[in-house]
Amino acid sequence: MRLLVTGGCGFIGSNFIRDMLTRHEGISIVNLDLLTYAGNRQSLADVEAAFGGSRYHFVRGDIANSELALYLLEEHKIEAVVNFAAESHVDRSITDATPFVQTNVLGAQSLLDAARHYGVRRFVHVSTDEVYGTLGPDGKFSEATPLAPNSPYSASKAGADMLMRAAYETFGMDVVVTRCSNNYGPYQFPEKLIPLMYSKAMADEALPVYGDGLNVRDWIYVIDHCRGVELALMKGRPGEVYNFGGDAEKPNIEVVRTILAALGKPESLIRYVTDRPGHDRRYAMDFTKAARELGFAPAWDFTRGIAETMAWYRANGDWLDSVNSGAYRQFMASWYGERA
Repeated sequence: MRLLVTGGCGFIGSNFIRDMLTRHEGISIVNLDLLTYAGNRQSLADVEAAFGGSRYHFVRGDIANSELALYLLEEHKIEAVVNFAAESHVDRSITDATPFVQTNVLGAQSLLDAARHYGVRRFVHVSTDEVYGTLGPDGKFSEATPLAPNSPYSASKAGADMLMRAAYETFGMDVVVTRCSNNYGPYQFPEKLIPLMYSKAMADEALPVYGDGLNVRDWIYVIDHCRGVELALMKGRPGEVYNFGGDAEKPNIEVVRTILAALGKPESLIRYVTDRPGHDRRYAMDFTKAARELGFAPAWDFTRGIAETMAWYRANGDWLDSVNSGAYRQFMASWYGERA
């Protein structure tokens, strides 16, 4: 199968590409990535060395460039598109929503237009549980839960999800949408909770925790998510949505304490900071449909997954140092400093 994967130099996309090429000899992938601040070509250096020029091709470009996307579809005779490309950090969407609308909504539509014009067989759009909004102390999100996004980021992802639905209903495109809970694992950019807390703990810096730290997330190891997207690609029904979760609900403060314990660092490093505006209280995913129709089940529990994640960051300090610096670090220092 010949795939166009967008955003493949990001956290989840790079793990997906590596996993697919390593496990499937019949897969070839074109990776279209703009290489914004969170896209790192170094994350796929091993893939380029092993498969570059044969089963793997990297192209720097914007999914909003429909002419480029159409050219790649035609040039490489692409059979399916997997769209990971997105602006994905809630905090940054609060300070400026414009890039999120440009990439997550307009970019997704441009990519859809190119795929429809070419006649691609399948289009998998990778979304998020955040489009559902927030939960109380009980219950889980199902695919039938109404969309109720509470941040500019999640609103932009919900907009893209609706465009996917429209492409199926209006044009009969073979579109599948996946929605997943919080990912963690190797190659995650340090704006997200786990790598951010790891980096700060290793530097003996204060660990900023929003509000009371009791916001709950359902954590899924990134390879479990990648396997779910693969199942949706291979087995999903056109026009359907599939939820993926890790069955591992944890309050943020528990995750932070777990990281500190794993690193032998004191809890005195924790600093509670002013809560984020519109901070959803709890997410939890019901993935019964994906289990029934696709055979999905998470293989990594949180204990195993967080241990492997900490071990990977310890062994790959050069990679973390390469992305945990410069303009982004200045932004984070400013953001948390204003809320301390």
